[in-house]
Amino acid sequence: MNTMTINGYHAVIAYDEEIDMFRGEFTGLNGGADFYATDITNLRKEGEMSLKVFLDACKQRGIEPKKHYSGKFNLRVPPDLHEQLATQAAAHGKSINAWVLDLLYEQSTHL
Repeated sequence: MNTMTINGYHAVIAYDEEIDMFRGEFTGLNGGADFYATDITNLRKEGEMSLKVFLDACKQRGIEPKKHYSGKFNLRVPPDLHEQLATQAAAHGKSINAWVLDLLYEQSTHL
C-alpha cells in the first residue's frame, strides 16, 4: 500500500484491478471519504474534491473531522516473544514500552 497526503490529511492508495482504477481512502477521519481515478494526477484532484466535500459536511453538522487517538493500544504477542522483548528492553536499560516506542519512532521515519 502507498499513501498520499492532501492538505495535511493522509490517504491510503491502492490499485483496484476490478475497475482498473486507483482508489484512495482518507484515514483518521470521523467518517468515510474515498476517491478514484485512472492516474495519479487525477487521483490527487479527486482526493482534494472528496476531502473538501467531507470537510464541508463536517462543518455543517458541527462534527470534528479528525479522529482523536488516545495514544494507547493493546498488542498481544506470544509468550516467547514477550520474553525476548523484555530481555532486549532490559539490555537497553528501558521498559518494554519505552524500548518498543523507540523502535516504532525509528520505523515511522521510513513510512
